[in-house]
Amino acid sequence: MKINQADVRDVGGLARLLWLDTVKEEPEGRSVDAFATELAQWWVGHRDSHLAFVARVGEAEIVGMAWVALLPRIPRPGATNRLSADIQTVFVLPEQRGQGIGSALVQAASVHATHLGAIRVTVHSGRRAVSVYERLGFQSSRQLLQRPPD
Repeated sequence: MKINQADVRDVGGLARLLWLDTVKEEPEGRSVDAFATELAQWWVGHRDSHLAFVARVGEAEIVGMAWVALLPRIPRPGATNRLSADIQTVFVLPEQRGQGIGSALVQAASVHATHLGAIRVTVHSGRRAVSVYERLGFQSSRQLLQRPPD
């Protein structure tokens, strides 16, 4: 398995995984190729704030992904370059799950965000993945609250 930061050449593979992850939510009459074009356009405007990491088994297709969104924080006296990060959209092909690929992707994204200066890395997890994130060092926090949409 090889984990690396994605680039523009990976948009088709990322679009395919995003498509598979949300296939039940996609409107009918749309194609993964059309979505790949939209993703490429979106990423041009967000490539500094949203980084993707991909997993490959061998040199072939992408079998997993994890995105990290970087969020500049309000400067404080003595700390003008504050940054937070949020792990988003972790997905591994079903036939590749259970081999540590998702954990390796999250670890790579988290380490990279920390290397860029993130003082905090968060994740909004589904219930089934909480224990995976806890094994990777994530902890629940009483101070991190969320307000659901109305």
